Formats: sequence, C-alpha cells, structure tokens
Amino acid sequence: MKLNLTCPVVFFDLETTGTDINKDRIVEICYLKVWPNGNEDAHTMRINPDMHIPEEASKVHGIYDDDVKDCPKFKEVAKNIAKDFEGADIAGFNSNRFDVPLLAEEFLRAEVDIDLARHRFIDVQVIFHKKEQRTLSAAYQFYCGKNLEDAHTALADTRATYEVLKAQLDKYPDLQNDMKFLSDYSSFTKNVDFAGRMVYNDSGAEVFNFGKYKGQLVKDVLAKDPGYYSWILNSDFTLNTKAALTRIRLREMMNK
Repeated sequence: MKLNLTCPVVFFDLETTGTDINKDRIVEICYLKVWPNGNEDAHTMRINPDMHIPEEASKVHGIYDDDVKDCPKFKEVAKNIAKDFEGADIAGFNSNRFDVPLLAEEFLRAEVDIDLARHRFIDVQVIFHKKEQRTLSAAYQFYCGKNLEDAHTALADTRATYEVLKAQLDKYPDLQNDMKFLSDYSSFTKNVDFAGRMVYNDSGAEVFNFGKYKGQLVKDVLAKDPGYYSWILNSDFTLNTKAALTRIRLREMMNK
C-alpha cells in the first residue's frame, strides 16, 4: 500500500558505539525521505564518533575505528541532516526508544537548533509488536515474504522498515493510512522528553516516570523539593531531559 502522506516522512536508522543514550555516539546514519508524490531520496553516511568503537558494537554492525577515522564528525554534518528532517514525520524500527533520543542528544551536542518534539514519530517495531511480537528480520519475512540480507547495516534496515510499514497497512484494515494515526498508535506513552523520564498523564500534565517521585506532578515536585531539579541537572541524564525539565521550571516560575 502506498503511504498516504500530507508531508514527507523520513525513515532512518543509526549504527552506534553502543546502547547508552547518554554516552554513545553515531557511527553511521541512513535515512530515506519519502515525499507525498512518491519520490524517494536516500542518504547514508559514516560518522567519526570521536571515541573508540567497542568491539562488541563493531561485531554487530561491522564498523570499526579505521572505517570512520577519516569521516566527518556529527557536528560537521548535523545542519544538513537537520535540514532534511525539518518539516517531515519521522519513522524507524525501535526508533522511539533508542534512535530518536540518541539523535536528539547528538543534535544538542552539535548545538543545532531543531525541535524534534514538533515532529510526529512512527515506530514500526511498536506496530509489529502490538500485532505479531517479532524482530525486524522476522517482520520483513512475515510481512514482505523476503529474507533480510545485510541485517544490521543501516541502509538495509532502513529500507526494510519502510517496506514493512507499507505491508502492515496492507495487512491490517484497522490501521489507518495516516501519519498522525500511526504516530499515536506506535506510541506506548506520551513522553515529555525522548528518554521518557517524564510523561504526560491522562490530564495532559507532566509527571515524573522514574525514581522516588514517579507518578507525581513535576510542578509539585519542583515546588516542594527544589533540590531535585539541581540533582537531575548535575546527574547522568540526557541533555534533552534536562532541557525539558528546565522549560517546565521556567514556565512555572513565570506563572507565579
């Protein structure tokens, strides 16, 4: 089924130095931009992460230090990537929990002004898990009837994700061919920050989603325990989480 698009959608996949959103870096990014008229524009680039790529990660994606030593650092290409993502919906496989938060961190480190929170996110893995409970390779076989060659390469995974989403729309009549519907459907929670440390409750208010104040309103915690804000800013939380909390704190100060 052809996607019903009102704006472009960017399917993307990252290969990284590891799985820690706070500390790890991108070593390869691939994205496929699909336009409402059906045109496609694909980009793949290796990135020098400015750190050693652990052997465990290299064994997964096949990218080693020597492969990226002469490649640009993320901050050198960040503006061009952001330009391609601007104004588009964003889709991936397990992207809401990993790729989007890590990409947001890289943009923040590069001081590139892109507000990813304004985009709609479609996580094809979430749709798959709600329907079938499998992996990307199994999803590709299940929905498309093909074996996923070169799995764990960004280009193969990105294009497979695009094909799986189209096949999911063909298979399930209750899935609407609409990016807003798919974005809502593929979200487990309504995150305030990409890491999900804060979420919106049923009333649309921000609550903490971890620790001793889990389930409590962020504004109430900031009022009764101001030191909690300082603790988060000085601890090992993502830059995006700290920025989101700061926005809430400033808003509450303005409302006093």
